[in-house]
Amino acid sequence: MAGRVRLRPVALALGGFLTISYLLDVLLWVLWPALGTQKIWEVLLPGLQWLSLGHFFLGLGESFLLGCYAAVVFVPLYNFFCAREAKDPLEA
Repeated sequence: MAGRVRLRPVALALGGFLTISYLLDVLLWVLWPALGTQKIWEVLLPGLQWLSLGHFFLGLGESFLLGCYAAVVFVPLYNFFCAREAKDPLEA
């Protein structure tokens, strides 16, 4: 079926996106602590406390897994609604 999205590439892309976002925010926090958004990461990622070396790597892994989780939820929903729309007789 045309228009279907595959889970693996989306999961890797979202995981990579959140991992890079986390790394950039850590860098921002190191350079300009007042501009970092560490409180958001602490809410999104369980067990994360800002910022020791162990928690840095925990946040790195959890940010990737959060992206994968988003893909696991999003891709089936997207494929379901695309398939449903293709079967809709009211579509012209």
